Amino acid sequence: MFLQNYKPFLRLFIFALAACVIHKVAFLVSNINVQNFYYSIEFLYLIFFGLSASLYLILLIVKKKNFEVVGMAFLFGTFTQMLLGYLILRPILDIKSEEVMIEKMSFFVTFILFLLFQTLLTIRLLNEKR
Repeated sequence: MFLQNYKPFLRLFIFALAACVIHKVAFLVSNINVQNFYYSIEFLYLIFFGLSASLYLILLIVKKKNFEVVGMAFLFGTFTQMLLGYLILRPILDIKSEEVMIEKMSFFVTFILFLLFQTLLTIRLLNEKR
């Protein structure tokens, strides 16, 4: 049972690693210079992996205490993640250049990928029988 609850962390890690590699390869193939980005791609994936893993851990704790509020905890955690994402993105929003537009799109693609994966993990968690 212990391993069953924490197997999604391994899936999240594999997802993050695979998405990061695909992201970097896409930039290599497109000849996009990522050296001038404010945040590296690895840093973004590391931050979002940490946020997603901590949110899932919180959801597991909430599930043990009170299963009925898992959905509300997910919504609050997602809101908190969006707020932190905005705070991370804030320095990039002030810069105006063609290269920064690519970095903004990269940031949002990463954010949305992790949000979708978190949502799938939460759906699975909610569908488990008690």
